[in-house]
Amino acid sequence: MTELHFTKGQGTGNDFVLFADPDATVDLTPERIRAIADRRFGVGADGVIRAVRSDALPEGRPLVAVEPAATWFMDYHNADGSVAEMCGNGIRVFARYLTESGLVDLAPGETLTVGSRKGLVDVQRTTNGFSADLGRWGLGIEGGGANDVTVRAKELDGARPGLGIDVGNPHVVVAVATEDELAEVDLTYVPVLDPAPEAGANVEFVLPGDPLVKDGVGEITMRVHERGSGETLSCGTGAVAAALATRYWAGPSAPDTWRVRVPGGVVTVRMFAAEDGEHVALAGPAELVFSGDLTV
Repeated sequence: MTELHFTKGQGTGNDFVLFADPDATVDLTPERIRAIADRRFGVGADGVIRAVRSDALPEGRPLVAVEPAATWFMDYHNADGSVAEMCGNGIRVFARYLTESGLVDLAPGETLTVGSRKGLVDVQRTTNGFSADLGRWGLGIEGGGANDVTVRAKELDGARPGLGIDVGNPHVVVAVATEDELAEVDLTYVPVLDPAPEAGANVEFVLPGDPLVKDGVGEITMRVHERGSGETLSCGTGAVAAALATRYWAGPSAPDTWRVRVPGGVVTVRMFAAEDGEHVALAGPAELVFSGDLTV
């Protein structure tokens, strides 16, 4: 048995259990992750985040060799114990946890470089939260084309075309036509993708705003089924994928800044040019809720 001092955090309702294990001494098995994330017998969360020094993990050592400032690695696991490459809400909460725990000093306007299975991610502290530069994105998943996936979901009529988006982890985005259609999708069931990506994918159902653009900012509403966690109140990388997909559908006149409404609140997605191609950033709140001790 292992004693953990943990902190519960959330970003627009996407909730996580975080704990510090700088030298990676905790045997973080899938069974332990599932026990921690269990909402009836554990703390309860969409994911578990371990704060570990980058040089203590095989995935982190190449990153800190390239960027010595990337002292900390976000070791992220879904509620079912599986590993995820990135979590857009999770990395903002992770940055809040590091600062509130005294593990890093980060003043408003300053940037923290974090290691992850996606690679290096820069997180800036803002006046009302954090903004994460999630880097380059791409159309398609697993090397496929953009529109090569169809999606079936319970209570959604017929198979729908899905747009594959890669933001470090895989997404398939589906457009719906009405508020009722969005509300009636039953995400207690896993959406069926054809062809099914080998590693699975998060699936977003998106309703464009009416009007789509207000004061130069795009407006969409989204629900999501996250692989390894089920439906969540918010998914940061899912919001990014949904905004990218909607801009793709809308055409070249569409804006580069989007407000994405999820059941847990609102996040902002911004696309911008960088030396290595177009990047996408996610901004929104990140809060720590309570701390405690747990035996796993």
